[in-house]
Amino acid sequence: MLDPIERVKEMQKILESMAADTEWAEAVKVAASLCVSSLKAGGKVLFCGNGGSAADAQHLAAELTGRFLYDRPPLYGEALHCNTSALTAVGNDYGYDRVFERQIQAKGKAGDVLIGLSTSGNSGNVVKALEAARDQMMKTISLVGSRACLMAELADVCIAIPSDQTPRIQEGHILSGHTLCEIIEAEMFPRETV
Repeated sequence: MLDPIERVKEMQKILESMAADTEWAEAVKVAASLCVSSLKAGGKVLFCGNGGSAADAQHLAAELTGRFLYDRPPLYGEALHCNTSALTAVGNDYGYDRVFERQIQAKGKAGDVLIGLSTSGNSGNVVKALEAARDQMMKTISLVGSRACLMAELADVCIAIPSDQTPRIQEGHILSGHTLCEIIEAEMFPRETV
């Protein structure tokens, strides 16, 4: 039987690597700065991903529209897969690779931010979303794993988790996303004691 402690030890190694990685920390800070600049200007933070990455996208969007650590006004965060009618209509009429691209074309404007999540970094529909976001003059952020990927090339900021295993990458994504949300909340609504 699998020893659960071994999984904790695997993640501990990844966390130690992230803690020593100044590039990871800087990427999170720069990503947060892009989001804060957009939100202060009345912009939006849009998210997209598939499967577990969609769940993480939805989770992080909710941290912005709801609250993260403390009560404060809501921030515009939206996970693009949540409108199932739009998702299935575009998927049916244009193909699944375009389900996020079309929504970016409809909703995105210059200065908004798109955060794409993918453990492979090569999900076709997220790649097309990033391309569309760049065409719309949006800022782009990718959360990926350690492998070379298209999403890293398309992002203004790439937050890479030092793993090639899907579950460990997703665990790193949620830590990165929570850190991002905490910085955004503190910058948008500073308080003396956090």
